[in-house]
Parts: sequence; C-alpha cells; structure tokens
Amino acid sequence: MAGILPVFRRSIRETWRSLLGWTIGIAAVLFLYLPLYPSVGASDQMKELIDSLPKQLIDSLGYDQITSGAGYTEATFYGLIGFLLMAITAVLWGSAPAAAEESGRAELDLAHGIGRTQYVLESALSILVRMLWLGAFAALVVWALNGPAELDLDPVRVLGASAALSGLAFLIAAAALFAGALSGRRLWATGVGAAIAVLGYILHAVARQSADLEWLHALSPYSWVYQHSPLAEGVDPAGLALTWGLALVLVAASAIVFRLRDLRG
Repeated sequence: MAGILPVFRRSIRETWRSLLGWTIGIAAVLFLYLPLYPSVGASDQMKELIDSLPKQLIDSLGYDQITSGAGYTEATFYGLIGFLLMAITAVLWGSAPAAAEESGRAELDLAHGIGRTQYVLESALSILVRMLWLGAFAALVVWALNGPAELDLDPVRVLGASAALSGLAFLIAAAALFAGALSGRRLWATGVGAAIAVLGYILHAVARQSADLEWLHALSPYSWVYQHSPLAEGVDPAGLALTWGLALVLVAASAIVFRLRDLRG
C-alpha cells in the first residue's frame, strides 16, 4: 500500500456503497416522518393522546415536547430513529478493524510498511468522515423540509443537533474501535459499542423518571447531548465537548493498546 493515507482511502473506497445506502436510509426516514408533523404532531388528536399517556412513559420516550416542531423532529429522528441508524453504523464501522485483524488482513497491511498507530488513526479518520457526512446530510434534509413541514426550526440549532448526533455516533464507534484494538476480537468490539448505545439510552430514560434519578444523566453519553433539547434550547456546549473529547481519547487509547500487543490472526 502506497500514497497518502492509504488505509483511509481504501476504507472509503470499499465502503462508499454502504455509506450511500445509509444516506438513503436517513433520507427515507426524514421524508417519511417530518412532512407528517402538520397533520400528526401539531394536531389536537396528538395532544389528547399525549395527555392520556402516563407521564413517566412520556418522559422516557421524550414525547413531552412532541407537539412542537423541534420536539417532534427530535422525538422521531434525532433522539430515536436517526440515533438508531447512526448507532448501528457506528458499531459496524467501529468493529471493522477488529474483523480485519481476525481475518489476517490487518497483518498483511502492516507487513507493507504501515505502522500500527497509522493503521488505527486512519481507520478512525475514515469512520469520522463518514459520520460527519451522515450528520451533515441529515441537517441539510431537515433544513430543506423545515418550511414545507412547518417545523419552525432554527438553522443553527439544526446544525448543533446534527453535530450532537454525529458526535454520539462517533463516540460509540470509538468505543468499539478501542475494544477491538484491545482484544483483537470483533465480538468484543461489537458488544462494547452496542452496550454504549443501549445503556446510554436506557440510563437517559430512567433518569427522566424521577428527580432522585437525575444523577444517572452524568453516566449516559446519550444524556450528554440530549438532556437539554438541542433543537428547542440549543446544544449543550459542555456535553458536546465531553462527547467529542472522550471519543478522541478513545481513538488515541486504541492506537496505544494496538501498538503494544501481539496481533491475532
């Protein structure tokens, strides 16, 4: 392998079809749900339905603000389906280097003059670029539908919400990358990445049940970016910085542990 950023370039080249598929999936979700807001989210029937549900359930699902454009967009996409799609891609892409090690491909790459640190960092860069693309694309589609769907969203807050979603997904991917770099096993990488996503969501939902449980927000990466609605209130700078910062720390740690241990094959 030769040239500038060989691992990064190959990763992008080999995954562009799947990236296109995830891009289409995000577009499909947004075009399916957001145009329904005037007839569903803002309707009197929806308000009556929300009022009839238990408060704990409403808080857990994040439906307490669903009758507003910002609340509807966050409840349907950024906090639920969009998060699910991005979390799945994060786990898949974050565990890919471990899968390459299991198959022996990583060892072949390293035998062609690529350093271990370079291998991990370029793998992480390819994940980051794809996550940023999906987040930016989601922001563009949301903004394009803002007027027709009568969402009344602020463009700066749309960008903030997409940065939060991309950061959360990259943190999940970085956790999977670290587990894979530490163990050399795709199973461990997948499990850790999925655990961060699922436990983060569950802790956030439980923390919203009672004031006595609000301390759980501090343990949930999901809460770091969504405890305060990024679309309605603006993104929380501290939570956003913590999410992105921890992701970068995990990437650096991945490079260190991968360099220090023997490869599996």
